[in-house]
Parts: sequence; structure tokens; C-alpha cells
Amino acid sequence: MGGWPFTRRAWLAGMAGTLAGTAWPTSRAARASGFPERPVRIVVPYSVGVGPDVVARSVAERLARQWGQPVLVDNKPGASGIVAFGEVRRTPADGHTLYLADTATLAVNPLLHASLPYDPQRDLVPLTLLFRATFLIFVGGGNRFRSVAEMLAAARRKPGAVSYATLGNGHASHVAVESLARAAGVQMLHIPFKDAGTLLSGVASGEVDFTTIGMNTVAGLVAGGKLRPLAVAARQRLASHPDIPTLAEAGGPPVAMHPWAALVGLAGTPAPVIEQLQHDILGALGTYEVRSRAEQAGFEITPSTPQALRERIEADVAMYEPLVREGRVARM
Repeated sequence: MGGWPFTRRAWLAGMAGTLAGTAWPTSRAARASGFPERPVRIVVPYSVGVGPDVVARSVAERLARQWGQPVLVDNKPGASGIVAFGEVRRTPADGHTLYLADTATLAVNPLLHASLPYDPQRDLVPLTLLFRATFLIFVGGGNRFRSVAEMLAAARRKPGAVSYATLGNGHASHVAVESLARAAGVQMLHIPFKDAGTLLSGVASGEVDFTTIGMNTVAGLVAGGKLRPLAVAARQRLASHPDIPTLAEAGGPPVAMHPWAALVGLAGTPAPVIEQLQHDILGALGTYEVRSRAEQAGFEITPSTPQALRERIEADVAMYEPLVREGRVARM
């Protein structure tokens, strides 16, 4: 599609160049002289109390004890992280400001927006993946569909007859459902909501047919019969809910929906600081306290090398680019 800010090939080449200069410590990282010299800030593009914020705060607490400096979580929700990271990139590249990036920041936004207040190729230094979640497909307790197969059959009979709710164009849930729809060869009606509360009310009431979200977020609504899970969007069933079938078992394509988050720094940060950040964050992610709090929030801690983060971004760009090219997800 003409007019894109950069091609997929240029994006991946730029990320490769950024990562090439970022060594992953295989033993004890060399300590950066004097780092941190003052409080460190982790900017999180989510509201206080939601899953990503919970994980960020547990990592921050661990690092603060290790460094002897406050590590502050600064919540700046909204606009798919665009405003938040636009602000982050204007701070000094010295390691004292980090950003909790996600699928939108690193893979989706560059595909959707002709102009961004940041350039992922130029402005970011990947540190590590933090965690991944698993989406499930939920309908309202009284919804007419009893299986994914029924829902897709209805969508095939009449394009747009099946509706789904998300938190907006390009949101992780949006690209996840459109990936499913594309794989199944159907067209469904996208209904965006401004916040999770009204979204869940819309699905529970039957105003919208279904949504995709993590189990922990809606466990109370499921227990109360307001929402009903149809399938887990993963290759295997959840150990915590072995009675819920996978998408493939429920009659859908074997699409996996795993939204993820990562920590990134700013390009230009001194190499010894980057190395120390990678080493210390990896150590925090390996602790019981961080892993247990993430699990309670419905996440799986997935520490990685910068190279693995690059591969995750590459896979997501490849998956979502056709959705934009074909008009399933609107370019802005």
C-alpha cells in the first residue's frame, strides 16, 4: 500500500541494526559506573491496577531494592501508547526512563499510522520480553452461539451478522479477532468501545456477540454467568481451565492470540547501561515474587534476549500487515 511510513523490510532491517549493537549478557553484566544515579521511571501505557501495571510494579519494586534507588511506575493510558512513548523519546537516553511496550507500540502502530511521534527503528533499544497473555473468546451468558463453529457458520451465511467488541482500531483484541476472521474466511462487524467496563457490559447484555480477553480479567463475570467462554486461542488448553477447548477443537482455525509486553529503552543509551538493565531486569523476572504476581494477573513471564524480541516483532508484523493491506484493520 502506497504512502506507508516505511516498508516491512525496512522496519525489520532497522530493528536488526538496533539489536546488532546490543549484546545480551551471558554471565554477570558489567556494572555501569554510577547507574542509576537517580530514580528510574517505567512509563506504562495502561491504567493503574490492570495486568501490565501489576507486572511493571512488581519488577519496579524488585529493581528498587537491588539498586537502592526508587523505581517509579508512571501510568499514561490511551491512544495505543502513542502519546506516552512520544513523551518518553524526549527524555535523556541514559537508562533512567524505560517504556513498557507492547504489540501496538512495536508492530501495529507503525503499520496503521502515516505519522507517529516516534520512530521504532530510530528511537528504541529492545531490552527483553516481559510476559504474554492468552486471549479467550467470550460470549454473553445468554448468547445464541454455543460454539465457535456455530459463530463462524453464521458469519459465512451473512457477512457482518456476527459482531465483536474491542477497545478500538488496532488494539490487540482487534487485530487478534481479524486474524481469526481472515483465517476463517469470514467478515465480522467490529464494535469499538472506549473502556473495558462498557465493552464487557455490551457483550454480557447481548448488544455485541463476543469479545476476546484474558480469563483473569473476567473471572467474576464468568462465575456469575454473565459471560461464557467458547474457546481458548492457543495451541493447547489452559492448565487452569482444561474444560475450555482450543479454537481448533471448537471448530475454528488454529489461530493463537497471545498479546505480549516488553521493556525497551531509548536508542543512544550507553552500552554498559543497556547491559546492566538487561541483566538486572532478567534477574527480577526470574524471582518468585514477580512470577507469582504475573500469574495471578493471568500472564506468563517470558524473559528473552533482544534477538528473541526482534523475532517476536517480526512475526507480528508479518501477521498483521495483511490485515491492514486488505482493509480489515483501518489505516489512520
